[in-house]
Amino acid sequence: MKGRFSTVDLRAILTELKASVLGMRVANIYDIDNKTYLIKLVKTDEKTMLLFESGTRLYKTGFDWPKNMMPSGFSMKLRKHLRTRRLISIEQLGSDRIVDMQFGENEAAYHLIVELYDRGNLILTDFEYNILNLLRTRTEGDDVRFAVRERYPLELARPNQPLISLESLREVLLEAKPGDTLKKILNSRLVYGPAVLDHCLLNAGFPEGAKVGKNFDVSQDLPQLMSALMEAEKFLEVSGSQPCQGYIVQKREKKPKQDDSPAEELLTYAEFHPFKFKQHEKSPCVEFPSFNKAVDEFFSQLESQRLDLKALQLEKVAIKKLENVKKDHERRLETLQKVQDEDKHKAQLIELNLDLVDKAILVVRSAIANQIDWTEIWDIVREAQAQGDPVASAIKTLKLDSNHITVLLRNPFSGYESDSEGDDDMDGRGASGDRPMKIDIDLALSAYANAKKYYDQKRHAAKKEQKTIDASEKAVKNAEKKTKETLKEVSTVTKINKARKTYWFEKFLWFITSENYLVIAGRDSQQNELIVKRHLKPGDLYVHADLHGATSCVIQNHTSSPVPPKSLNEAGTFAICHSAAWDAKVVTSAWYVHHDQVSKTAPTGEYLTTGSFMIRGKKNYLPPSHLILGFGFIFKIDNTCIWRHKDERKVRIAEEDEESVADSQATEGTLEAEVAEEDMKSSSSSVSGDEEAHEADGEQGAVAVQVVEQETKDTKEDEEAPEADGEQGAVAAQVVEQETKDTKEDEEAPEADGEQGAVAAQVVEQETKDTK
Repeated sequence: MKGRFSTVDLRAILTELKASVLGMRVANIYDIDNKTYLIKLVKTDEKTMLLFESGTRLYKTGFDWPKNMMPSGFSMKLRKHLRTRRLISIEQLGSDRIVDMQFGENEAAYHLIVELYDRGNLILTDFEYNILNLLRTRTEGDDVRFAVRERYPLELARPNQPLISLESLREVLLEAKPGDTLKKILNSRLVYGPAVLDHCLLNAGFPEGAKVGKNFDVSQDLPQLMSALMEAEKFLEVSGSQPCQGYIVQKREKKPKQDDSPAEELLTYAEFHPFKFKQHEKSPCVEFPSFNKAVDEFFSQLESQRLDLKALQLEKVAIKKLENVKKDHERRLETLQKVQDEDKHKAQLIELNLDLVDKAILVVRSAIANQIDWTEIWDIVREAQAQGDPVASAIKTLKLDSNHITVLLRNPFSGYESDSEGDDDMDGRGASGDRPMKIDIDLALSAYANAKKYYDQKRHAAKKEQKTIDASEKAVKNAEKKTKETLKEVSTVTKINKARKTYWFEKFLWFITSENYLVIAGRDSQQNELIVKRHLKPGDLYVHADLHGATSCVIQNHTSSPVPPKSLNEAGTFAICHSAAWDAKVVTSAWYVHHDQVSKTAPTGEYLTTGSFMIRGKKNYLPPSHLILGFGFIFKIDNTCIWRHKDERKVRIAEEDEESVADSQATEGTLEAEVAEEDMKSSSSSVSGDEEAHEADGEQGAVAVQVVEQETKDTKEDEEAPEADGEQGAVAAQVVEQETKDTKEDEEAPEADGEQGAVAAQVVEQETKDTK
């Protein structure tokens, strides 16, 4: 993995820095560690962080690097001399990887020298290059000493040299040893760097890793090599004259397989270059618009990449442990199965050779009973074997210390024959089928008892195998569970360390409205001051409330149209909730003004404290706000998915509001019509079918209709509507509760003439024949 700048890299980065950071002032200096420092450079409405590390790198970073809580002594020294000074120049000393940054002019100038080779160094000098402070003291040779109060030796820097001549190149190659790689020889004498040399040598037709005397002949290939060096010189000139694109070469790391899933690949950053070289054509590569962005991305992801590689290594170890557990259990089961087969085969051979085994046991027992020395017993057995005794020939070893003998048994019905000498190397583990087998026989047991002993061992091994299978399943499950937990922990640790970059507005109180407007508010008076002075731009709105502790809100208008009412109401609610109204549970209104109505200029004789502002002109009050706040999660989506979320927070226009109001009114009208219809049905059903409408003529009239509780059948046909003539009249209709047959013919409608008249209708409860 590439870890430091080459000369071509340094020239490319300085070309970009000269175009972007010159003329900016030093606001502050921070230290990340004892070798890495940040210089905060500012200009009107612009801020840049310049990062440099002793012996490694120098570039402009856009990432938020973690800073030490307490600045180091070297950092404090840099702050003392460089703060508020303007960056006047940034140059490379000769062709060495040394950068000279000048802050200030003339006798008030200071130089910060960054050495990017070997162990590197950071050196602060005055305008005459007298060393004021440095990162590490060292000596070079007998005369040169890098220390405080010494002068920095600019003359030791290697000057820019023209392209090496053909004769000088021939001398360099002739001094080289046969077998040395061509790139190694040239890299130690030239300033191009290994990546540029590789590219030029490949373009010139030399194989990768060409060696002197093998792939390169000095007498024949020298002109070809000279053309390659001319191409390398062009790379050096281009990198120092114009901005270059950036390229990060990636390396594929295979992740371990899990279950039957295909193996995944992890792409890690390997190298960064200002040009795309030929040797990297087959490798995955990420392109950037500038070399500085490529370097910034490479080093910012370096720590995260280390965590990824560590996680990958832990995954491999965890999965390897799981595989080892599975293999161990498989090996145990195979061993137990093999033991069972051997014990069964031994028992069967003993059963097939019962007579032979019993005779062998009897012979050895008799010798022991006669108190014959063990050595003599073995001699007797050998003599009998020499005479061809079958019992003695079967005995192979006497293990009298454990009361056992080893006999060689074979299946008498298999037809397998072998001499006793050829069977000396037969043991139980290598026997199978009809092959002879050496079997240990217990002298304290009979042949049948020995066979039974091996059968018992076989049954015991079978039980042990079943227990092992059950235990192995549990063990494998536990191992798999532990592996998953380990992988999960590794993933969690990686994600925790891979913290996202925080946005500038996250130090304030903030939210994004339903219509995609950013609203920021101060946490205290200092932030209120900062928000108005730095972030209140033309087109933005200032939202506040006349309450103690109310925060200053700014709606940032990123469009050319006015801020919609919905966003204004949400910002007003935000301002009210971050005031004393929240604790007091007071519902009130916020107000807003335009950016040009907010001023820090107080009236004559008055003073505005920090976070207070003067509002000139009319305040636009918003509707009363509910004390309601919520919270949500914001996810950063991939660029390929942005089109799916288009217009999710669009502004609601007036036509859409009118349509929604019309729909609601239509719905309300439909409901009212349905209610009226139901009322009419209920009123019509309350009038009986026997009743008819009476007419009344005159200024005043009244008709009393009384409904009799009982039913009348015959009154429907004969009933007539009485008439009343005159200005005032009244007709009383009497309905008899009970059935009356004769009253229908005699009943007459009474008439009343005159200005005033009244007819009282009486309802008769009992039957009446003659009515007046």
